[in-house]
Amino acid sequence: MIEKTDLTHEKAVLIGIVTKEQGHDKLKEYLDELEFLTYTAGGEVIKRFSQNMDKPNPKTFIGTGKMNELKEFVDENDVGTAIFDDELSPAQQKNIEKILKCKVLDRTTLILDIFAQRAQTSYARTQVELAQYEYLLPRLAGMWTHLERQRGGIGMRGPGETEIETDRRIVRDKISLLKKKLETIDKQMEVQRGNRGQLVRVALVGYTNVGKSTLMNTISKSEVFAENKLFATLDTTVRKVVIRNLPFLLTDTVGFIRKLPTQLVESFKSTLDEVREADLLLHVVDISHPNFEDHIESVNQIMSEIKSIDKPTIMVFNKIDQYEAEEIEDDDLMTERTKAHYTLKEWKQTWMNKMGDHVLFISALNKENMEDFRRKVYEAVRKIHITRFPYNNFLYPEYDKYGEEK
Repeated sequence: MIEKTDLTHEKAVLIGIVTKEQGHDKLKEYLDELEFLTYTAGGEVIKRFSQNMDKPNPKTFIGTGKMNELKEFVDENDVGTAIFDDELSPAQQKNIEKILKCKVLDRTTLILDIFAQRAQTSYARTQVELAQYEYLLPRLAGMWTHLERQRGGIGMRGPGETEIETDRRIVRDKISLLKKKLETIDKQMEVQRGNRGQLVRVALVGYTNVGKSTLMNTISKSEVFAENKLFATLDTTVRKVVIRNLPFLLTDTVGFIRKLPTQLVESFKSTLDEVREADLLLHVVDISHPNFEDHIESVNQIMSEIKSIDKPTIMVFNKIDQYEAEEIEDDDLMTERTKAHYTLKEWKQTWMNKMGDHVLFISALNKENMEDFRRKVYEAVRKIHITRFPYNNFLYPEYDKYGEEK
C-alpha cells in the first residue's frame, strides 16, 4: 500500500488554474475545500497560487513564469508540500518535483491519504488500499527516478524495463488479491443485509462534513465518530432505530465530495450498495455553507451514477443554527441582492417550496426541530412499511406534530 503522507505541521501551498469552465469564484471555492482537505490531513496552508490559462500546461500544469514564482516562494519559506487542485499526470508530477524539489501532491492523492488515515476497520482499509494501488499502477513508470540514466542503447534498456514490469506485475497481483478479498467481504455483507429481516432501510447520504454522523448519534442514541473535518468517518454504520413504536434500520454512509477519485467510487462499492438497497434516503445538506446548492448537485450526480437518484428522498437542511444571511445596509444602493442575502424564510420560498413535505430544516447538534424530523421520518417509513405489509396498518398509527396518536 502507498505510505500515508505525513503532513503534520508541514507547510503547504495550493495551486489551481482559472479556465473558461472554471472561473475565479469557482476556483476560490475549490481551493477553500482543498485547504480544508489539507487541514484534515494535518497540513498548514500558507499561500495559494492561481493562474489564468486556457488549459493546463501538459509538462508542468502551470506556466513557466508562475512556476518560477512558486519555486521562489517554496525555497524562501521552506515549504514541504505543493498541492495541486486537479489530478496531475505522472509526467507532470515528475517534472514539477524536479523543479520545486519538494513533495508534490494532487487532489486525488490528498483524498486517498485522508482515507488511509481515517480507515478504521479491515474492510475500510482494504477498500482504500485497492484505490491506492489502482491510482499507483499507471504512475509506476514516472516513479522510477533512479533509472533516469538509462536513456537507451545496447545493454541499457532491458534492466530498467524489466524492473518496472516486475513492479507492475506485483501491483496487478496485489489489486487482484484485494478485489477477491473485497468480493468475499461483499458477499458476507450481502448476507448480513439479507439477515436484517423486512425492516425498512433508511440511508443518510450527503456531502462530506454536513453532519450525518451527528444526526445519526442524535436519533439513534449511538456513538458514531463525528468531527468537524472532512471524511471523519469512512466505515458504514447501521443502527436499529425506533421512533414511537416503529422500528427501522438507519445507515450512515461515507460523505461525497466534488472530484471524488473514480478509484474510490469503485472500491467503496459495498458502502454504496447500502444506498442502492435503501428504501428511503435522507439527503443531509449543510445549509450554512455558501455553496450548498453545488454540494446538492455533486451528491445528485453520484447518486445518478449509482442509479439511486429516483429513490424516495427527504432533504434535511442541517446546521440552521450556523446559518447567517449577508446583510445590506439601508443606505447601500450599489450592492446587488443575491442568494447570499436570503434569510431561511426566503430560502423556503425558492425551489425548496416545490419539494412540498419532503424538506426539513434542523440543527442536529443543538437538537432544533428534531420533533418535526422524527414525525416526517416516521410517516415516510410508515408509508413504505404498510405498503409492504398492509395488515400491519393498525400497529403504526399516524404521528401528528404533537407526537400523539390520532
